[in-house]
Amino acid sequence: MPVNLIAPAASDLHPVAGVRIGVAMAGIRKVNRKDLVVFALDEGAAVAGVFTRNRFCAAPVQLCREHLGAGQGIRALLINTGNANAGTGVDGLARARRSCDALARQMNIAPAQVLPFSTGVIMEPLPLDRLEAGLPAALHALDGNAWLDAAEGIMTTDTVAKAASRRVTIGDSEVHVTGIAKGAGMIRPDMATMLGFVATDAVIAPALLHELVSEAADESFNRITVDGDTSTNDSFILMATQRSAHARIESLGSPEGRALRETVLAVSIQLAQAIVRDGEGATKFITVRIEGGRDAGECRRVAYAIAHSPLVKTAFFASDPNLGRILAAVGYAGIADLDPDLIDLYLDDVHVARQGGRHPQYEEARGQRVMRQSEITVRVHLHRGAAASEVWTCDLSHDYVSINADYRS
Repeated sequence: MPVNLIAPAASDLHPVAGVRIGVAMAGIRKVNRKDLVVFALDEGAAVAGVFTRNRFCAAPVQLCREHLGAGQGIRALLINTGNANAGTGVDGLARARRSCDALARQMNIAPAQVLPFSTGVIMEPLPLDRLEAGLPAALHALDGNAWLDAAEGIMTTDTVAKAASRRVTIGDSEVHVTGIAKGAGMIRPDMATMLGFVATDAVIAPALLHELVSEAADESFNRITVDGDTSTNDSFILMATQRSAHARIESLGSPEGRALRETVLAVSIQLAQAIVRDGEGATKFITVRIEGGRDAGECRRVAYAIAHSPLVKTAFFASDPNLGRILAAVGYAGIADLDPDLIDLYLDDVHVARQGGRHPQYEEARGQRVMRQSEITVRVHLHRGAAASEVWTCDLSHDYVSINADYRS
């Protein structure tokens, strides 16, 4: 069961002018499930994205990068679940191209104006015949209010659809930001095995969009980890349809730019945290906050060391305040001149370790009280500077092993 995560309601997801979505059951891997999603964008929309840093990236990721670089103006996104089209070599890239060709023909646009995305099992050929056969139904279903259907249509091992929506006033106009994401396992920064799609009707200089999507990724999807595995297919796309009535945003540092940035970040963070809350087998949502670092980079290294550690994560699952595991993770995070005698460790409001050792007033019963909660904050102070950073993770349970052992069956 997800950790304090409620399925979104369709009525809470604001339509974005210039975006229509169609969903179909194409039988990509399993019958009678939504598994094919098409986003149709009005002409003039600006699109930018960031992708996995895994060198073994999937065919659709390669093609997305190529099509975004072509500069023809993206008019459609094509997303399938059940098959990742990764580890499929030259044939996989050819199939990804043919899927773009098929959608382009039916929409009367150029193939380079289509961005393909796939998620699911790796090293299996994309069933192109099923995908193509499902396209007419997806196109027939195109609707501006289909965000929840789309969120359901990109799920794999997710147990809850992930969607978020906000409104913000820019100038005299109400601007909408709505997004969906999928992901539950094979999750770690840079990026995670996740797909994220966020759209806004804001009017923004296209050149700013890549900066905005990169920053949003760094502040959200690049701060989550479920199991420390980086996927082959990670993609996060930001679309701006330019359909609102306010003056064009020319700088993210302007009041209008800051308002849009804060809203896009809020939606992205909500989606990223939903992935952790729905982590495979997760029973607890854990914030790891590192303070007192010399820079944000070293704070993140320490946070990731704690959040990736199987020993730390299994202790959280057991509600066992075996907190020496956290100090050990701090010590192997890779900070060569770290002084362990300065370290403070807190579980929520409980001061566990002071100056590198057990706090004289710490009682294990207090630590266990916190460990039994469904939401926990681990806070470490390094006493090296003024920088801080945080990441979000979950515990590691028996169910995680079961889910991944049975994934292909």
